[in-house]
Amino acid sequence: MNTNYDTIIIGGGPAGLTAGIYLSRSRVKTLILNEGTVGGQMILTHEIANYSGVESVSGYQLANIMKKQAISFGCEIQSNISIKNINFEGDEKCVMLEDGEKFTSKSIIIATGGRSRTLGVKGEDNFKGRGISYCATCDGDFFTDKEIVVVGGGNSAIEEAVSLTKYASKVTIVHQFDHFQAFDHAVLEAKRNPKINFMMESTITAFNGSENLESVTIKDLKTNETQEFKTDGVFVFIGYIPNTDFLKDKIELNKWGEIVVSPDMETDVKGVYAAGDAIAKRFRQVTAAVGDGTIAAMAVSNYIHDLKTKQTA
Repeated sequence: MNTNYDTIIIGGGPAGLTAGIYLSRSRVKTLILNEGTVGGQMILTHEIANYSGVESVSGYQLANIMKKQAISFGCEIQSNISIKNINFEGDEKCVMLEDGEKFTSKSIIIATGGRSRTLGVKGEDNFKGRGISYCATCDGDFFTDKEIVVVGGGNSAIEEAVSLTKYASKVTIVHQFDHFQAFDHAVLEAKRNPKINFMMESTITAFNGSENLESVTIKDLKTNETQEFKTDGVFVFIGYIPNTDFLKDKIELNKWGEIVVSPDMETDVKGVYAAGDAIAKRFRQVTAAVGDGTIAAMAVSNYIHDLKTKQTA
């Protein structure tokens, strides 16, 4: 089995798979290592309706198409693995797995993505994609003329609540504090919107329903009283967590744990690149991740070409 590659891509979401497609097609010897199921957060999306050139596809289907495409060009993929250690130092990078397998490469692309911060309450796992969403751009259209709840009080929550009024007939913002953390102008815009209502100093303690979400249990934090609140959907915007804990002290991360990259997706370590939702960026979408993966792949291809040219000179 091969253990030495031109590049190793850590993460098999849309950014990693796209990088794998581009690099393998360019005959760059490529391995994708993915700790879970190939596809990343994308596979949790019931329907993707805003991917250019594709009318409608499930996240799972799109992930499988990308995976097959990468493999068809010669990209190797190992999924459901666990990484023990990574060494970025020197010209030869090294990735060691928990089972003892060791892989080396001339370059690395980190595409480990991230995850939306969840409430962690009863029923949340059951109704993800069946009434609970963490992406207004992805799922807002599915709640046209319906009543929904938005959880959170930061800029993302308030701005997305306003955005969701383009679809929903009523938006109720549930926030645990008596004030918002969002910018004043964003809060003012939300308060001026007739479709938006507010439930302050409150929190959701349970998601209820049968096949799909039907209601939430809301607790008033001042009185400790609870009520069942009927809703067609809930959008949770309480933060985002990049999957970068294993990179601390290895490459530059910002205060939120996001990877700092240059315009060509290069990190502060030579030969190490990053793409997708793990990098410092404002918008996180499948199409944006695909773009990042493309840029990283082309930069790595040039990097590998330059290395080989120097070695044969």
